[in-house]
Amino acid sequence: MTKYLITSALPYINGIKHLGNLVGSMLPADVYARFLRQTGHDVLYICATDEHGTPAELAALEKNQDVETFCTEQHEIQKDIYERFHLSFDYFGRSSSPQNTELTQHMCKKLMENGYIEERVIKQVYSVDDKRFLPDRYIVGTCPHCGYEAARGDQCENCTRVLDPTDLINPKSAVSGSSNLEIKDSKHLFLKLPDLEKKLSAFIDEHEAEWPVVVTSIARKWLKEGLRERCITRDLKWGIPVPVEGFEGKVFYVWFDAPIEYIGATMEWAEKDPENRHWKSWWYDTNDVRYVEFMAKDNIPFHTIMFPATLLASGEPWKKVDYIKGFNWLTFYGGKFSTSQKRGIFTNQALEEFQPDYWRYWLMANAPENADSSFTFTSFASTINKDLNDVLGNFVNRVLKMTASKIGTTVPEGGEWTNVEKDFIQSLKAKIDNYTKYLSEMEFRKALAELRAIWVEGNNYLTAAAPWTVIKSDKNKAEMILRLALNVIRLYAVLSAPVIPETSKRILNLLNVDPEDKKWPESNLEEELQKLKAGHAFNVPDQPLFQKITQQDIDDLCSRYGGNQEN
Repeated sequence: MTKYLITSALPYINGIKHLGNLVGSMLPADVYARFLRQTGHDVLYICATDEHGTPAELAALEKNQDVETFCTEQHEIQKDIYERFHLSFDYFGRSSSPQNTELTQHMCKKLMENGYIEERVIKQVYSVDDKRFLPDRYIVGTCPHCGYEAARGDQCENCTRVLDPTDLINPKSAVSGSSNLEIKDSKHLFLKLPDLEKKLSAFIDEHEAEWPVVVTSIARKWLKEGLRERCITRDLKWGIPVPVEGFEGKVFYVWFDAPIEYIGATMEWAEKDPENRHWKSWWYDTNDVRYVEFMAKDNIPFHTIMFPATLLASGEPWKKVDYIKGFNWLTFYGGKFSTSQKRGIFTNQALEEFQPDYWRYWLMANAPENADSSFTFTSFASTINKDLNDVLGNFVNRVLKMTASKIGTTVPEGGEWTNVEKDFIQSLKAKIDNYTKYLSEMEFRKALAELRAIWVEGNNYLTAAAPWTVIKSDKNKAEMILRLALNVIRLYAVLSAPVIPETSKRILNLLNVDPEDKKWPESNLEEELQKLKAGHAFNVPDQPLFQKITQQDIDDLCSRYGGNQEN
């Protein structure tokens, strides 16, 4: 089968991420990776913390730590959070690794050899009060194109236009707020993007029909506006050193080295088991790998233009992305998440409030695929209560408890299926086919709607079959109904595993089924629904799979995290 290489945009090191960051890259990548593994594919899911650049330096300064210590500590904090969210990375690395340093410096040398890098002396903003050169993103002002008043010196988040600091109206230091800025000369390396424009346009042409509109529209916008040479070095201490004479004391721009860390992290992964893992089989001179990237829309220009440009300019046979799954924003009550204003719930806080599967389910059911999505606690509670508790949880609890109380704690024998069961199975099969198709195509909202419909189908069958009534006159038929229902529970656990893996594991444990035995159902659903044989023992849950979220809970969450109780 095809090998699948999956990467999600690297979470930045300077703080714990909010829910929008999770659903904009890492969580959907995890759902997709889990699904592919269940269908029998060879999958490598790679991610890492993005650790270079001024924000890391400033965050370390605020904590009175040296930046390396700060990054090491924050990496472990983020890694722990993602493990508790059950993100199934094959490897979660660090962009400050020796492997990334080696690769980034190698790329620079190859680009220089091939004539795609030039040296320039540029005018750079120096903050007199901060006593330092300011990277582009640490100069803020008004965007000259759309009037957004918090535009950064590298890009306007509002209109996504690429900027230079000198383009900004009323620029000031984002570090101190000082407007006491000077322009000084500084020598830097530039990637000659205009020389790569035809190759990049052809690369995007090749994939445009397949990629989501949010991805191709942003890429085309960059090309239409005309590519400019982009500076790939910075006057900073923390970062990957530039291996060029005369550039001592300078480092690479974080957005040059960060995507290369996808390869660097794969090297780290391979070196953990060098006899069985070969990083080049995933990244270098390979035709049997399908490479899929996941990211929010602010990262799209760097993955459709900058990173491909680096790989193309190297002249080496690096694996380039086949599909980019881009996402819009998840907002908090229609506005931005904000740590400083205490608006929104962040990943560490979310885990303190509810089990991770609550968050995984809601986020994937409301993934901001074609437009922005807004998180509210009312919406969250409604989805958890109606879908997880009333539909899935209700089915599992009813069937297990009813079978135990009416017959016993082993799968009953029963008789043969009737036309009612056969029709139910055919309806279930159609929905499972759709669910599988949507997951394969990374249409996550559609997939989650289909998963819920699959759960509903089981409840509808149980209500129509009414084994609690049938058992009074035909115990054999009632046993058949419940035997099928128990097998449906096992099927639900398998189908739900990519989205709510911990719940899937709990259900399979109740059924005394190995939690690793969750191969994706094949075309013969009739056989799938007979895997639990008569006499197989199961357990009765001592508490429901899910707990309902009350209005009092909603009010409390809103008061603590800044939500609007009216929404």
